[in-house]
Amino acid sequence: MKRRLQLAGLLALPLTWLIGIYIFSLVMLIITAFWTTDPFTSKVKPGFTLRNFEQLIVNPAYLSTSLRTLLIAAAVTLICILFAVPLGLFMAKVASPWLQALLAVGVTLPLWAGYLVKVLAMRVTFNETGFVNWMLAPLGISGPGFTMFTVVLTLVYLWFPYMAVPVFTAVAQIPKNVFDASADLGARSWHTIRTVVLPLIKPAIIAGSVFTFSLSLGDYIAAKFVGGSTQMIGSVIASNINLNPPLAAAFSVVPIVFVVVYLVSVRRSGALERM
Repeated sequence: MKRRLQLAGLLALPLTWLIGIYIFSLVMLIITAFWTTDPFTSKVKPGFTLRNFEQLIVNPAYLSTSLRTLLIAAAVTLICILFAVPLGLFMAKVASPWLQALLAVGVTLPLWAGYLVKVLAMRVTFNETGFVNWMLAPLGISGPGFTMFTVVLTLVYLWFPYMAVPVFTAVAQIPKNVFDASADLGARSWHTIRTVVLPLIKPAIIAGSVFTFSLSLGDYIAAKFVGGSTQMIGSVIASNINLNPPLAAAFSVVPIVFVVVYLVSVRRSGALERM
């Protein structure tokens, strides 16, 4: 009995947060998505309608925004993987201890600053009088400015540590004799990476991709400050949160569905079982 009371006391606070705040808020969000807004008074009226979800499909602007956000999140995740794998290999198997420590600091350095500070730093870098245009001016060209390309770069800058750290940890756990055995069998470096390393670190890549993908889907501050006219799902939600809360709630379900579909597909591949 005493152990049960201790366990209940230990779990009371996290369960209160999980069930009483997080899950309750999520349920209320989904319920609100089926309500309506009075066009005359702009007051939210409880009820049940699928009109908000229909608008997300019928309205070309909403549909293109959803697809654009999905494309941005996928591009951010892919770029993070392409950079994290060779960097993790170099840090874990090639770099000297002092260089490894230096690179570790460099990779995690973005986590030391506030989110808004990092976005504003990218805005200063890519504006008309920023560092990028100053560096390219002697060549007679200009930088990308505030476009979707800049949004992708900013999100990669923000979320790359969430991919790099698990990949580095996974590579560091691979025994050195595995690489030696592959070399003895005649495999070259790229063949070893493709057939030996990638299958072993696949769970770490998937774990990192869950963060980069989901965080990119829910972001809108980057699009607001460095995206110019680029709209993401979060941008539409923010613009409708006061004007039409049920529509904003319905649009909030879209990234949830994207993440759930991704997690289900990953689970069916069996990668989560090896994590």
